Amino acid sequence: MIPARLAAPPPGWVRYADVVVIGSGIAGLTAALRIRAGLEASGQLSGQLSGQGGSVLVVTKDHLSAGSTQWAQGGIAAALGPGDSPEEHLLDTLSAGAGICDSDAVRVLVTEGPAAVHELIALGATFDLDPDGLLELTREGGHHRDRIAHAGGDATGAEIQRALVAAIRSTPDIEVIEHAIALDLIPGADGGVAGVTLHVLGEGQSDGVGAVHCRAVVLASGGLGQVFSATTNPAVATGDGLALALRAGAVLRDVEFVQFHPTVMWLGGDSRGQQPLISEAVRGEGAFLVDDAGMRFMQGQHELADLAPRDVVAKAITRRMREQGREHVWLDARHFGQAKWERRFPTILATCRAHGVDPVTDLIPVAPACHYASGGVATDLVGRTSVPGLYACGEAACSGVHGANRLASNSLLEGLVFSRRIAEHLSETLPPRQDPAPDRRTAGLVGAGARERIQATMTELAGVLRSASGLARATGELVEISALAAADEPDAGAWEATNLLTVATALVTAAEAREETRGSHWREDFAEADDAWRGHLDLALDPATGRLSRTFQPSADHSSLLVSGGSA
Repeated sequence: MIPARLAAPPPGWVRYADVVVIGSGIAGLTAALRIRAGLEASGQLSGQLSGQGGSVLVVTKDHLSAGSTQWAQGGIAAALGPGDSPEEHLLDTLSAGAGICDSDAVRVLVTEGPAAVHELIALGATFDLDPDGLLELTREGGHHRDRIAHAGGDATGAEIQRALVAAIRSTPDIEVIEHAIALDLIPGADGGVAGVTLHVLGEGQSDGVGAVHCRAVVLASGGLGQVFSATTNPAVATGDGLALALRAGAVLRDVEFVQFHPTVMWLGGDSRGQQPLISEAVRGEGAFLVDDAGMRFMQGQHELADLAPRDVVAKAITRRMREQGREHVWLDARHFGQAKWERRFPTILATCRAHGVDPVTDLIPVAPACHYASGGVATDLVGRTSVPGLYACGEAACSGVHGANRLASNSLLEGLVFSRRIAEHLSETLPPRQDPAPDRRTAGLVGAGARERIQATMTELAGVLRSASGLARATGELVEISALAAADEPDAGAWEATNLLTVATALVTAAEAREETRGSHWREDFAEADDAWRGHLDLALDPATGRLSRTFQPSADHSSLLVSGGSA
């Protein structure tokens, strides 16, 4: 049973804002900046409200730069180069998405993307340039053109984050609360959203649990990577936004499609938590995969070989590891030479050397690890969820652009494009403020100690390889964990563990239902794609029972299919 609300002390303080943005990556900070500008342009900017808050409040779980954006190495994809076009970018995105992208959403992404990147540059983000002063573009998996703009060689996310944080710090009417975990949405008396409860780790008036009353909430809280034992995601990525939205009545979509990045540095079988990513751009520059015998096994697997879409490469690596009884394969980029490594991939070079591997002379041990959630909170093309006043963007959202498998470097672009669309919509239709309604949802919590058991269960039974028997075992384990009520007082560890349990249950529920292999969802017992499953699995929480309902939403050219027995 999934708790319908997190057990927490009653709010001890209250603040006010027009819009609360949860998350401080590219999606959240872009949303905050654009919402503030849009409210000012439309005459809706309220300014400071008796010292109790600003028009836009950004809530971030750690410091302002601690999310996933700063870790993005490869770059941001857009049709920016000569000979490229949004139409070609669209075709590559649809191909990677394995038949279930929303083509309208993809068209929005690729047509609005180039202008959005140029606006980011105008904001102060410095991208790498070629000798002619043009953007230096590279290629990654699934792309048929060089269209990946990068910064600092392999530090694109860090540069984007730097520029956005600087802009936030210099913009009035944007307040920031750092070291705060969003707990639950506050229901409005007229339905929808009246605010959000937070727990702030700090000193003074805003310490502990409090409430922020607002007119709209934008979820930009990132992914769920920490639901698995090994991931490229930072420690803060515990699926808090997805769980909060589900408890509030929002629909989750496509959560079974979790992308495992094929080339994550293997640090040993006992390594846990965030692992070093070896960017796909390394293969884009000519590196290639070899097995334990030195064979280039991606040849013949796909027309793009080592630059095939990520699900193809991850599956090929996993098969080769199983065939040879090994825990990793190898990435060979020794032919780059030291000068290219230092110029193009200085961050990865330093990381590898810190772990005892010199890629100038050594092969790099790599294996797939959890990287990106293609699904999330279901939204329309302006970021609206099924809960009035709740919006979502970035990795926390499912806008429809990624389908069953995200195309490389489309994630930063999605956060950029759809946060701008949310801002434009809110500047025109900011909801009225609501009074909070009594929250009668049943509260619950599991202890912080459940986290490792959840991660072990998901890694073994719901990772790259899935089957009916394994997913059934995972369901049983998660049900047992949910029955273990927290013995201690509510704290951040228990809230995170409960959110991880919630998103893990959602993921397994959807993965059990989808009896096919498509994109990043690989069922050993249903090894082929099935056209009857060409569509989306939606999940909703029944607050009375704590169970999930499943509904299949077919693509436009497919008849309706209701998944029977759909609860967990």
